[in-house]
Amino acid sequence: MELQTLTYLVVGFTFAIYIGIAVWARAGSTSDFYVAGSGVHPVTNGMATAADWMSAASFISMAGLISNMGYGGAVFLMGWTGGYVLLACLLAPYLRKFGKFTVPEFIGDRYYSQFARNVAVICLLVASIVYIIGQMTGVGVTFARFLGVSSDTGIYLGMAIVFAYAVFGGMKGITYTQVAQYIVLILAYLVPAFFISLNLTGNFLPQLGLGSNLAGTDVALLAKLDQVVTDLGFSQYTTTAAGSTINMLFFTISLMIGTAGLPHVIVRFFTVPKVADARSSAGWALVFIALLYTTAPAVGAMARLNLIGTTNTAVGITQDASGQLIINADVAKQRGDLFAPEASLLYEDRPEWMKRWERTGLLKWEDKNGDGRIQFYNSATNNPEILAKAEAAGWKGNELTVNADIIVLANPEIAQLPNWVIALVAAGGLAAALSTAAGLLLAISSAISHDLIKGAIKPDISEKGELLAGKISMAAAIFVAGYLGLNPPGFAAGTVALAFGIAASTIFPALMMGIFSKTITDKGASAGMIAGLAVTLFYVFAHKGIFFIKGTEYLDLIGGANSFFTISPEGFGTVGAIVNFVVAFLVSKMGAPVPSHIAAMVDSVRTPKGAGAAVGH
Repeated sequence: MELQTLTYLVVGFTFAIYIGIAVWARAGSTSDFYVAGSGVHPVTNGMATAADWMSAASFISMAGLISNMGYGGAVFLMGWTGGYVLLACLLAPYLRKFGKFTVPEFIGDRYYSQFARNVAVICLLVASIVYIIGQMTGVGVTFARFLGVSSDTGIYLGMAIVFAYAVFGGMKGITYTQVAQYIVLILAYLVPAFFISLNLTGNFLPQLGLGSNLAGTDVALLAKLDQVVTDLGFSQYTTTAAGSTINMLFFTISLMIGTAGLPHVIVRFFTVPKVADARSSAGWALVFIALLYTTAPAVGAMARLNLIGTTNTAVGITQDASGQLIINADVAKQRGDLFAPEASLLYEDRPEWMKRWERTGLLKWEDKNGDGRIQFYNSATNNPEILAKAEAAGWKGNELTVNADIIVLANPEIAQLPNWVIALVAAGGLAAALSTAAGLLLAISSAISHDLIKGAIKPDISEKGELLAGKISMAAAIFVAGYLGLNPPGFAAGTVALAFGIAASTIFPALMMGIFSKTITDKGASAGMIAGLAVTLFYVFAHKGIFFIKGTEYLDLIGGANSFFTISPEGFGTVGAIVNFVVAFLVSKMGAPVPSHIAAMVDSVRTPKGAGAAVGH
């Protein structure tokens, strides 16, 4: 069947499933809307949590980042998965035992302050809205490539789908929809990885294929990749770190505590019946996440080798009778001349997948030396030997620009896999983006309707009124997210930094101190969150521009890029968290002590007993 038709059928079928589930599991009460009635099985919740967490960033971007960064991309694997360990051990059981609907509600009650609750709401809203922009943009890109519509139209379609199952289904509908989305996205990720690993190494498990020899040779896949990328002027794949050692450490910690502090993930643990179930579902979430995260390094490495092998025949990758990419053992064993004139791919002979992705603007070619061939190398290298070889070959600079975000989506196309695999990947990319978008929208909705309207503006609002307010809030949030997705103010690399940085520097410290300390006061917690937020935003905006508006950067004011102990803005959430802890401790020391009934509540939350249902107040 023709690819476009098949893609329409597969994507349309999955969308029908999502909407059908939402109708079946629609919310009828505030408990259903916010926490699915606290009756979700731990395994089901673990699968839904995995889908909630594995966003467009995980599905679409992470393998691309690893493909470009190599070893340095390990910060994402260690940070994001490590954050779940923190969440399972330090936060989830205690927050579930506390038994309320939202993270700001816990902060407001623990710190006996509506002001602290409002500060938490602001932090939650900013982090969630920034995070959701990436999901809507990912939806637009995926629709644009696979459904043949513009990215703007893709965003409109994504808004409509999320509206259909999130507004009416609430947490109950979202939970079971996310289970279906997890199944779709994990199959979409693993199936092409199995094909590609088998073709390149003869081992169908990509986790093992990554450490195996290339098929028919005694050359390790990673050794060949190292040789190829260094010969073309790129950094060595298996050793290059993400900046300095301290930056890699702070970057990893920021991702870890940012993960543990993301409100749309934490709220999932309010949906299970018991405290023990919260810890169990966190464990199951790790299992389900590990299926993708242990595969991502192989996807990144194999995609990088296939991409370079497509543009340069000296790598040793060719096509079999069915058109799929396989290893040419005789060539792969050699250290071929990558700069030989006949090695570079003729542009007119480029494969169909290149033509399709060129239409999206995410893959571009510029014939700088006029020879009609594609030269793909690092022309910005400082290696004089590489530059001399390029000059001798008549190369005038790198001619192929590949957006890292297309690596996973284009991976089965690069490997020339069957059309049904490509269609499945399209459905998986959309499932990943939509599942996280729904979780974020619910976090935004509950913060507005439950924490602001019921908690501060109109405490006597009826359950029916609160439910209506929640649905209206979510609908409004969908339109805001869609607008920002259509008009992103130069976000790109700064989006993840801000979303995780805010969660790491504000929400996580407040939760940790709220659970494990009886001495942190309302003023201390509020001051800590504000200080952590201010410091993090100041540093991130210095690099990325105020609210990511280009031209408003102020690097000179802070002494240049990464001037604070070489720490990048992506890792600065760790510094913000440290500031939060210190300020909260000092301010608490200067004021009145925590009331005795609050101290008793903290002791009670940590006592290893069961918990009742999550309730509002």
